[in-house]
Amino acid sequence: MHHHLSLRSKVIIMISVMASMFLVALDQTIIATALGKIVEDFNAFDQLSWIVTAYLLTTTITVPIAGKFSDLFGRRLVLLIGVAVFGLGSLLSGMSGDVTQLIAARAFQGIGGGIITANAFTIIGDLFAARERGKWQGLIGAVFGLSSVVGPLLGGWLTDKQHLFGLVTDWRWTFWINVPVAVAAFAVIAIFCPPLKHDRKPLIDYAGAILLTIGLGTLVLAVDNTQQIFQGFLNASGWDLTSLRAAMYSIVAVSVISFILVERKAPEPIIPLRFFKNRNYVLIMGVATLFGAAFLGAILYLTQFNQQVFGATPTQSGLMLLPMIVGLMITSISSGQIISKTGRYKIFMQVGIVVATVMVGLLATLSPSSTFAYEAVLMFFLGTGLGVVMPVMNLAVQNEFEQHELGAATSSNQLFRSLGSTIGIAVFGAMLTAGITNGLGDIQNDAYVQSLSQSPTASKIGNFNDSNTLLNLNTPDIKGQITTGFNASVSKLPTIYKDQAVTQFTQEQTEYSSKVVNAFSSSLQRIFLVSASLMFIAAILVFSVKEKQLKAASPSATPGE
Repeated sequence: MHHHLSLRSKVIIMISVMASMFLVALDQTIIATALGKIVEDFNAFDQLSWIVTAYLLTTTITVPIAGKFSDLFGRRLVLLIGVAVFGLGSLLSGMSGDVTQLIAARAFQGIGGGIITANAFTIIGDLFAARERGKWQGLIGAVFGLSSVVGPLLGGWLTDKQHLFGLVTDWRWTFWINVPVAVAAFAVIAIFCPPLKHDRKPLIDYAGAILLTIGLGTLVLAVDNTQQIFQGFLNASGWDLTSLRAAMYSIVAVSVISFILVERKAPEPIIPLRFFKNRNYVLIMGVATLFGAAFLGAILYLTQFNQQVFGATPTQSGLMLLPMIVGLMITSISSGQIISKTGRYKIFMQVGIVVATVMVGLLATLSPSSTFAYEAVLMFFLGTGLGVVMPVMNLAVQNEFEQHELGAATSSNQLFRSLGSTIGIAVFGAMLTAGITNGLGDIQNDAYVQSLSQSPTASKIGNFNDSNTLLNLNTPDIKGQITTGFNASVSKLPTIYKDQAVTQFTQEQTEYSSKVVNAFSSSLQRIFLVSASLMFIAAILVFSVKEKQLKAASPSATPGE
């Protein structure tokens, strides 16, 4: 980028980048509320995990490769491709006729998402001096915060059939809503973002890209919903889950080792190995990984806690995260401003991560008897801690490297964070299942579950040996459906028998509910404690980072100009 771009042009470019970033961040939360309706429409409960995993898979793989490509081909071209792919992927997702088409469209959309994510933070490094970057990193952090509230609300609202411009909305609109924003962002970037020309011939590291794809792809599949995804294969091949996972981890190990060997010789490596000789880089990648795992664990399971314990609907449970988002946005924006004034960033990371660690630890004190006010206070302070750490990590990484390496350096920060999240979700998911299974013991003999397993409507909900099904039975939606079904089945009985049956049913349902809530809550406490320990290790790493003064000079010409 030319450093003589006017401030107005820089701001316009940043607005379009933030709009495309908003889409990507929104996508992850908006789909969560629509998933139930999608699998109902397509009658594809067994494919549910693929709808999320397909997107996660391609995004994770694309981020490091797109970061490197933008160093080689210039940000503008790569970003335009990303926005176009994301917009088209959203359009196709909304048009899918069956679940297979939707999964393919989601995978395509994820490629666009990965390209945008890799470049949004890097462009800040192109346009602004290190001292100025804090403000913009903070704003993008706030965009993330905002999207995590808007997503569930908008998703819930659109999915609940609204009348818009004479049309009735449904889950497809959660994808279509991205298209006009993508078109607008594309136009602005095309008009205002300066074209970047190249002096050197870019050499693409194909072998590195392929090995990285195999390694990351297999890792995501090995940790994310492996059982649901490969159920058909396991049944057909006679393999068991453990040996399948072992085989996948061996593939990951082989690809990672080969990737390292290839990268040592590659003239333009995807992730230059010399980065790992930089002490701060290694520390911050460690922080990003641990932080990714702990952060997602906290957010994901808080919404589940609100649904199970407070009986909130998906839309309400999204709204209940507001205190955390408010805290996140306040500190994200204000810490960016202060960093730009003072040029110091380490103290912010230290304070932020300590506050976040303490708050995640305190989340372990939540129990079925906790009030929402108590949870809200913890969430607010957790948000203030997270809001400082997230933007500052990018800033600290960018400050370590030269202009022409910003893409690879910044995107590797995103990569390690998303790897942390992916592995975190898998580990926490397994812990939750194990905790609930142990907590509930032989729940199959529970009177309520027994009576449900005989009812035709309830058997559609899923397998009663699966802890996810047992949790779903306790969500307000499903509970309502079951109660309606039960009332219909006894409506023909004489009043005296009907009242007896309803009383007994209600009592059994309440007893079941409290068993599930207690089992869920105690296994959640373990998750929050593990999450807090990960944050604690991350905090130790943060304190070991050596602070370098942020450069005040404006970035001059970048590679490929």
